[in-house]
Amino acid sequence: MFEAQHLAVQRLSTMIINKKTFFFKLHSFGNKIINKNMPKTKFRPCIDLHNGQVKQIVGGSLNESNPSGLKTNFVSSEKPGFYAKLYKQYNLTGAHVIKLGHGNDEAAKECLAAWPGGLQIGGGITLENAEEWINAGAEKIIVTSYLFPEAKFSLSRLQDLSAKIGKEKIVVDISCRKKDNKWIVAMNKWQTLTDMEVNNESLELLSNYCSEFLIHAADVEGLCQGIDIELVECLGKWITIPTTYAGGANSVKDLEVVNQLSNGKIDLTFGSALDIFGGTKVKFQDCVLWNQQI
Repeated sequence: MFEAQHLAVQRLSTMIINKKTFFFKLHSFGNKIINKNMPKTKFRPCIDLHNGQVKQIVGGSLNESNPSGLKTNFVSSEKPGFYAKLYKQYNLTGAHVIKLGHGNDEAAKECLAAWPGGLQIGGGITLENAEEWINAGAEKIIVTSYLFPEAKFSLSRLQDLSAKIGKEKIVVDISCRKKDNKWIVAMNKWQTLTDMEVNNESLELLSNYCSEFLIHAADVEGLCQGIDIELVECLGKWITIPTTYAGGANSVKDLEVVNQLSNGKIDLTFGSALDIFGGTKVKFQDCVLWNQQI
């Protein structure tokens, strides 16, 4: 029986879910037998807000100094609260709402009101307004730029924020870009590289003052051309707290890929590839069904 399971995992894993069959080709990530007691990658949805609307934008193109360079994959005709209600309906916890620039506060509060305590909020979060967003219904706040004044990491700012609202309410966004074979945290809508490298040491330091990480691979975000496999594999070795990866996912099979690469320690977000955001490569319902099997 053990040998039969071993051969099945090496060749093809078949899951039958609610009369639907998904075929996941297991890539050559080692001869691992699936262990139900091991953590498993979850689908985590998102709501990206730009000028008060839900949009999907190519990661590196959002630059206020060059608005003509903006590349938009999708603009929703639905109100932002529609997506929050949809995620609540399927209990898709850990979803993040990101305010991309000014003019998104009202839309963000609409989302939080639709699912109080069910969504994380990011974009322009500071020590001064973090508690306000928690009181508005956010489960957690997501912070990046505030921690990097003049693109230099400030540990004291993170410590002050953690002391004020508690580390359990904080998600540190360490979205990054690759430079000289290193991943460097990028801020200011991923336009400005900071002085922090994403590695084991930096993640260990940050994890003392937050409860989760959110990581967009900005170089592949919005392109639907595949995830950053090397980054995901490294993160799986480095992280010790819940972490969500976003960037480049273009197939429901990527849930299994990330699951194998990270030993189930990293969750995955789909953006432009998802059908609810105008995509044709990934069905939202398939992601829901994946989560229901965890």
